Amino acid sequence: MAEIKYTATGRRKTSIAQVTMMPGSGKIVVNKKPVETYFPREVLRMIIRQPLELVGATGKHDITVKVEGGGPTGQAGAVRHGISRALTRMDADLRGRLKKEGFLTRDPREKERKKYGLKGARKRFQFSKR
Repeated sequence: MAEIKYTATGRRKTSIAQVTMMPGSGKIVVNKKPVETYFPREVLRMIIRQPLELVGATGKHDITVKVEGGGPTGQAGAVRHGISRALTRMDADLRGRLKKEGFLTRDPREKERKKYGLKGARKRFQFSKR
């Protein structure tokens, strides 16, 4: 018998997470490491578990994630987005609750480019009148 797998892709800033979800005991593995090792900060682990806690699926699915690009916070956001999408593939009735909380919406914010003649994206060099 083939094992049931649900796959989805989550994105945030420059991070891309490929999430595979299957029935199991609730283990979360990120880049072949336990989630506690890969994301040592509790806040990031909380971000990842938000969609599971919302729909009451904590401890019911094994989740394997391959994530690349960006920093820890962007990667955690990408994983959350991917888990939310995988949950909707598993059960379409969960879509309304996840959408209402904003977990299915891809956060469009990106880093603004540096402009020529300026110090950064918006910061200018110090102006001296005299």
